[in-house]
Amino acid sequence: MKIYSHEKQKLHHPKTYFSRGKMREPQEKPERLVELLKAPKDLGLAVTTAKDIGIAPILAVHDLDYVDFLKHGYDEWMAVDEEMGEEVQTTVYIQNNSGLGILAKAAKYQADGSAPIGKHSWTSIYWSAQTALNAADALLKDEVNQNHNQNNVQICLTRPAGHHARKNAAGGFCYLNNAAIIAQYLRQKFQKIAIIDTDMHHGQGIQEIFYHRKDVLYTSVHGSPINFYPVVAGHEHERGEGEGYGYNINFPMPHGTDEAGFFHYVDRSIETLKLFNPDVIVHVLGFDIYKDDPQAKCNVSTEGFKTLAQKLKTLNKPIIVLVEGGYCIEKLNENLQAFISGFLSKDIINN
Repeated sequence: MKIYSHEKQKLHHPKTYFSRGKMREPQEKPERLVELLKAPKDLGLAVTTAKDIGIAPILAVHDLDYVDFLKHGYDEWMAVDEEMGEEVQTTVYIQNNSGLGILAKAAKYQADGSAPIGKHSWTSIYWSAQTALNAADALLKDEVNQNHNQNNVQICLTRPAGHHARKNAAGGFCYLNNAAIIAQYLRQKFQKIAIIDTDMHHGQGIQEIFYHRKDVLYTSVHGSPINFYPVVAGHEHERGEGEGYGYNINFPMPHGTDEAGFFHYVDRSIETLKLFNPDVIVHVLGFDIYKDDPQAKCNVSTEGFKTLAQKLKTLNKPIIVLVEGGYCIEKLNENLQAFISGFLSKDIINN
């Protein structure tokens, strides 16, 4: 097992969060990564500092003008000759506009009120993507033991998260779509990539990016999007289009689903992965499915994260885990330890 992170991911510190008609306390805080990093330390596991793979894999997925906005938008915002506040943030969301002026660019590239851009946001956004890319790069270079044991597992402690980020828009605390970036990067060597997403929220960004493709399977277990983020995507009837039809599989859970119900959907998702038989699996892991998480609409226990890892281990494939959602900060360490222990355990679990 190899674990990656980068200290500069802590620099992103949102001050504003506009959701469901009012300003709310930001939940995607630097303290999240502080707590996550305690888990490998407590388990005696090393954390590798991510190295710079470069911008090219990011631009293979995201539009150049959008990435330019993420990188330079804050400076342009601060250069306006009036008080604009300390973060790039808008209440106008009109993607189809000319982008003349920073407010228009914000309207074009920020899809909702949960993805503000501060002074150091780009640095963290960039290193979050690089952290994920380090795991993919190791697979491309055959630096990972691909035998059936914990050595074929790589875990990326990434912040900010990515699965809501669209090709040209930020939202849902996400800016660059790390899962999509590494799936595309892995296609240099591997023919079929499967993304299994068990975050509480549907990753509509991943779905959108690969909706017309059959080389990347996307399957997601998430809370029903009816009156729940992302609200406009994640329904069961969304199956992909063109040659991608059937390669987008959504399992929206009714709100209030218990742990057994969650694993019922996970098992169905895993059966889809077995049928697809991918070369590599990317797992988008959200700790916001934990029963006491402020975003939770299901009831997964700490022990449940160990079970989740054990189920994924049975697939006997190289796995890259992207740790994304999870806002019950005081439980992140314990829950991540449980998840890691599921891969380290010699117990055999049958799906």
